[in-house]
Amino acid sequence: MKFGTLFAYWTQDWRGDYIPAAKKVKDIGFDILEVGAGDLLTMTDTELSELKAVSKDLGLTISSNIGPPKDKDVASPDPSVREAGIAFLRDIMKAMDRIDSRVLVGVTYTYWPGQFDDLDKPAIWARGVESVKRLGRVAQDLNIDLCLEVVNRFETLVLNTSEEGIAFCKEVDNPRVKLLLDTFHMNIEEDNLPDAFRLAGDYLGHVHVGEGNRKLPGQGHLPWEAMGQALRDIGFDGGVVMEPFLKAGGRVGEDIKVWRDLSNGADDKEMDRMIRESLSFLKKAFAG
Repeated sequence: MKFGTLFAYWTQDWRGDYIPAAKKVKDIGFDILEVGAGDLLTMTDTELSELKAVSKDLGLTISSNIGPPKDKDVASPDPSVREAGIAFLRDIMKAMDRIDSRVLVGVTYTYWPGQFDDLDKPAIWARGVESVKRLGRVAQDLNIDLCLEVVNRFETLVLNTSEEGIAFCKEVDNPRVKLLLDTFHMNIEEDNLPDAFRLAGDYLGHVHVGEGNRKLPGQGHLPWEAMGQALRDIGFDGGVVMEPFLKAGGRVGEDIKVWRDLSNGADDKEMDRMIRESLSFLKKAFAG
């Protein structure tokens, strides 16, 4: 397993400054920096080349994360919106290829966060499967794993559990289309978190970790040692990426629904200390 963190731990916006972020996460001890995939489409050729060069120099892996907006919903009933979503994610994967980012994660089978103005789950599911089949072929051509994020019922009605995610992947039937399971969402939806990992088995391509209240691993109640054992049981060797959100405010706080400061007023230095300690805790818990 390789350990990483999403860039947004230190920000209140979905845009990242990735060169200093890469250096910071490497210094803390991470193997992976997870970037905002949409940013790759607004970066210049020079910026993309610099990010690739810096990550290679640091020995850092880049994964890419996206929650597509509603006008890029690949499961929309509107064919033009579906096509726009497929083109958007295809262009992201092409940009990822330029920086050697080989894992795209997120709610790429619909849009995020969900607004629940359409509750016809079977129809949304079917349209999503057809679109992800097309995206899977792009992923195969570019040597990218497309990891579909299973999220809780308050963020989508499509994939809420490991079992649903597996069923969706089976319909897509592409070895490059896998699952992302996130301990925050699992804590809401799964009866048993370690067993949900075991159920996913070879379909599991990426893991997000955070406590049930969005804090750092080790700051809450989740069964980290048991989850680590489950990942070892299935031979998981992919990315384990922290996705904590401690700061209220900004677009991040609004989208994630962080309505109070979970950091207890931490400054940047304290934020660095906390995530460094959490990484040490997580590595120990998952090592067995």
